[in-house]
This record gives sequence, C-alpha cells and structure tokens, in this order.
Amino acid sequence: MNHPPMRSPEKSRWIPYVLPWEDAPLDLSFLYEDEKPAGRHGFLKAAGDRFAFENGTEARFWGTCFNSAANFPEHGHAEKVARRLAKFGVNMMRCHQMDAEWSTPNIFQFSRGRRRDDSRSLDPESLDRFDYLVCCLKREGIYIYMDNLTYRRFKPGDGVDAVDELGPAAKPYTCFDPRLIELQKEFMTQLWTHVNPYTGLAYKDDPAVALTEIANEDHPVIFPPVLEPYRSRLEERYRAWARERGAELPAGRIDFAARDETMMRFFADVMRGYYAEMYRHLRSIGVRIPITGNNWGYPGFSDVQSSECCDFMDDHVYWDMWRDTHAVNGNQMMLARKEHIWAAACARRRLLDRPFFVSEWDQVWPNEWRAESPLMLAALASFQGWGGAAIHTYRYRNNDPKDRMGGVVMYGVGYRVNFDTFNDPAKFGLFYHAALLFRKGHVAPARETAALALVERDICSPQPVPTPALAALSERHRAGVALPGRDAKEDKVFGSDSPAPETADRIISDTGQLCRDPKRKLGWIDTPRTKAAYGMLGHAGELSLNGLKLRVKTPFAVVALSSLDGAPLDESANILLTAVGRADNSNARYNEDHTERFYIGEAPVLIEVIEAEIELRTKQPALRVFAIDPDGFVTDHLTAEIGDGTAGFPIGGKYPSMYYLVQRAG
Repeated sequence: MNHPPMRSPEKSRWIPYVLPWEDAPLDLSFLYEDEKPAGRHGFLKAAGDRFAFENGTEARFWGTCFNSAANFPEHGHAEKVARRLAKFGVNMMRCHQMDAEWSTPNIFQFSRGRRRDDSRSLDPESLDRFDYLVCCLKREGIYIYMDNLTYRRFKPGDGVDAVDELGPAAKPYTCFDPRLIELQKEFMTQLWTHVNPYTGLAYKDDPAVALTEIANEDHPVIFPPVLEPYRSRLEERYRAWARERGAELPAGRIDFAARDETMMRFFADVMRGYYAEMYRHLRSIGVRIPITGNNWGYPGFSDVQSSECCDFMDDHVYWDMWRDTHAVNGNQMMLARKEHIWAAACARRRLLDRPFFVSEWDQVWPNEWRAESPLMLAALASFQGWGGAAIHTYRYRNNDPKDRMGGVVMYGVGYRVNFDTFNDPAKFGLFYHAALLFRKGHVAPARETAALALVERDICSPQPVPTPALAALSERHRAGVALPGRDAKEDKVFGSDSPAPETADRIISDTGQLCRDPKRKLGWIDTPRTKAAYGMLGHAGELSLNGLKLRVKTPFAVVALSSLDGAPLDESANILLTAVGRADNSNARYNEDHTERFYIGEAPVLIEVIEAEIELRTKQPALRVFAIDPDGFVTDHLTAEIGDGTAGFPIGGKYPSMYYLVQRAG
C-alpha cells in the first residue's frame, strides 16, 4: 500500500520512546507517600467550594479513567497498573463504562457467548477482578470515582418498554421513567452494598471511594424524547405540569426537540426531581461521599440550576475528537484561540459555592499539538481551585498491549476514536509535572473571583447563552456562576449580556504565574517550583521566565522543569526536566494538513526530538544532567556549565530523550 509521507518540519528528528505499560521511566511516588493508603484521612466531604477529608485535609485529585474492560484486569495486571499510576503522580481513578454491553468483561457479564436476558445481577468474576483492582489502587493512595449509569443496555428480562429500541443507558428515558429509575436504584444498591473481600468493606463504607455521579451525559435537552410509549407519558406529565402553572401548550402532539422557555423550565424540573430522587436513594443505602448529578455543560444553565441539590459540579471538556479518521476541529492548537475553550466551558458549568471536578478531558491522539493540553489543564485547575480532573481515558482493555502502539482505535459507542493515553508521551508523559502543578500546588490559586450572576432568562433560554465577559475572565481570575436570587459578593460581578473587557494580546493570570499568547501560539507557567513553556517555542526566539531562559530549536515543544525536593528551582538539588512535542506511531500517514489519517502506523511510538539550550539560575555548586530512557536507564550525562549563578546545558543532542534529571553532583 502506498501512503503519503508523514508531514514533518525542516530538520525534524524522531526517536522511539515507548512508555512501558507495567512501569514508568521515573518513580515519583515517594513525593506522595504520606497519602497512602487512600482513605487514611477519612471520608471525603464538600467543604464550601473545596473538597476536604474528615480530618480537615484538603483533597486534590489528579486522575484518569478506566474504561470498560480496563476495570476488570487480572490480579497481577492490577498490581502493576496501580503501582505505575502512583509513580506518575495519579491519585484518582474514575471507573467508567463498567456497565457497557460491548465490553468484555463488563459488570453484568464476564465472558462472551452466553446470552443474558436481563441486566439485574452483577457477575461474580467481574466483581472479583474489580474488587482486587480497587484494593490495589487504595494501597497505592489512589481514590475511586464511582460511576452508576453510563452505557447499560437494558434487556427483555428487565421488564422495560420498547427494550429493543432503547440505546445505551436508555437516554434520556432513564431520567424520568419510573421503571428505569427503579432499575437504577436496584443496581446502586447491589454495587454500593457489595462487600469487597480484599478490603473487608462495602463500597459505601470505604473512604477510598471518594466521589460518585448519578448519570453520565444523560439529559432530555441533548437527547429529545421521541420513543413511544415514553414520549407520550412524558407529554402527559408536561401538560399536567403546565396546567398547574397556568402555562399554555399547543393542542397537537408535543415535539420535545422544538424547545421553548416553557419546555426548558419543565426539563429543569424533571432533572431536578431525578437528581433529588437518586441522591436520596444513595444516602438511604449509606453512601456518604459527595454526589453530583450529571457531568455535561451542553444542556446549559438549566441543568446547572437542576444540580443545586447535589454536592459538587462536574464537566467534560474535549478538543479535536478525531472521529474515525478525520479531525473534528481541523488539527488546530487550543493555544491559538482567542478564547480558552476549556476555561470558558468549565466556568459556565461551575457553581462558585461548591467544589468543581472535570471527570473527562482530552485532546485526542492524532492531534499534532496535544502536548499543549496536560500542563495547560493542570495549571488551570490549580489556579481555579478545582477539586480535580481526570483524563479520558487511560485504557479500554485489560491485557498486556504487546503491539506497543499508541492511539489505539476504540470501538463500541457508535464511532471510532483514539482515547487511550497510557502510552502517549505527549500527554501521559507529562503527568509527572501535571501532578506536581496540581497536587502539590505549584501553581497558586487566583487572587480574585469573577462571577456571572444568572437571571431567570438565562436559566430557561432554549438557545446557548453567550457570556463574553465570563469567557474573557476565566483565565484571569477564579470564575463561575451564581444562580438567580443569590447575593453574589465576588470581586467582579457581571451579567450574561455584559461585554467582554478589553484585553491585551497576552492573557495573564491575576497571580502573574500563567500566560497564554494566542498570537504567537505559546504559553508559559512561571512559579518558584515549576517553570514550563509550551507551544511554538521554536519560533519565539529566547524565552525568559524568572530564573530560566530557553532557546528552543524545535518548532513545537513543551519544556518543563519541576523541583522534586520541595525547594524552589534555584535552590533545588533534584529537578525533573521534560521536553516533548509531537508523538506518533511509526509510519503513520496523513494528508498534508494532518486532518485526515490514511494509516494508523505501527510500533514503536516515536517522539520528535526537542533540541534546546537551557539556562537555569541556581545556588548549587555543581549540577549533572542525566538523559533517561523509557526503562529508566541513564543513556547520557553531562555536567552543566555554571557561572554567575547560572547553569547552562543543551538537551536533545547525541543521546536525546524526553526526560532529564538535573541533580546536584556528589
């Protein structure tokens, strides 16, 4: 087969860099030893706008998702993966899609072949594997975010209407149909009261299980009710609701896709009732951790109001989903956008009086510039004071990935996409720094808060409400919304119709630690213990941060330095330097602008070598620089030239890597 050559810049150099699935090049778990085992501080609570454990310790979660079969590995596999995650700094795992019928195993069926007539019992072999996984994660200080309803396929034996026509999770009928709600409660009771034999605790009684959601991406605004008899029953409920409020409805058949303000108010009431009913059930069976309703910003502000009965807010943010072989957002950089799409979206979803979590985020594998996202997201999360974030996803499968490829194509949800991140140098490879930025608070919280004071017309608007001021301020200050009738006392308060404030080309946080320059397509993080620059650094000339100068030759790059001993970088005797940019499989083939993929490629995974000159201010008398390969071996070392309190050294030379340890000599 003839494939077009992979597009690459001038003087580009690529080398294999395969992150081992069962280990990590560096082990930074020693930085988090006082957090093991998970649950040692007691149950998680919502304390104002933050998460805290029972003993008062603030909780910050840097995490990932295990999708479908990844939740059910063999015992030996579970032990290795749990240790690997801890080495990278991960302390949260969201168990996602455990109920997906297309997965083998899933929570209802361990193996493929026998036909299941219902979905009303949990498979004992699947449970055993999941139980042991949770035990391993807990031992390594990794908490659990437990899903309840994601992709469950209801079956004839479940006793539900039109079962053959219901899609995954029976969306949106699970939000309002009594029988489907009854089945959800039954599942919750089975799962949460199940005693894990490896911990000796029911999940409701295990403080290592920290968060849960009622339903994943399920809402009648996004999935208009059309299936009978569910649609007609909902219409009867809608007409009764309207009569009670004196609202007029058309005489003919209600089209739930043709939304107006009255219908939006009705949907808000439906979802509020659904969340409240499920919330009460979880509490009645003994679940005591923070609960959220949904995790989607797409329904708009009506769902923000509906979620007020829950303990925290959650959102999902993506960029360039690459469905099948085509880019969705045209292989673009987020850095180049005038508006930070993730910061703005999360601010619209966030209620300022309670914790906030991002349970899914990703800039999907074929996007060339995806290395921009991990540090950008981690820095934003710390600056905003979020409770945490989890990338979607770690893996879909539970086996040894012998093919050693990245960007594995996932099937099962109606399209194909490249969500696995466990061996992506451009994303998971940056998790060491991301965890330090967020969990260790290397990025300081915002000094001021900007609040969007919602009014009733914002809540019931059938169309997306523009919020230009919130979008403009979401990178500069702690940002979110206040519901109608609340007395917003934040530093900056504005309405949905407030214009965006005038801004300069560079967007700088009110702490001065974060900057994004859309025009030059670059950003930087400048804190005492982590300094990083990312984007088109090769076109920027010399880039100067406080105590650090970078001269990068490679056009697109991320260069990050973090202290590993807690001291400021200019005093540290142990520093991790990561340099990474583009990554892909060998022989992957695309069209000229990298918006269409012709061939996914083969093993091994390649990274583009980042060539740069580093000048770091230091009080150390001597520093050595070690290049580290994927197995943790030192492939080269050099002694930095120190003069006038500055250490200078190159990276990406004779023995290039993406990881370098900069340590005091002797």
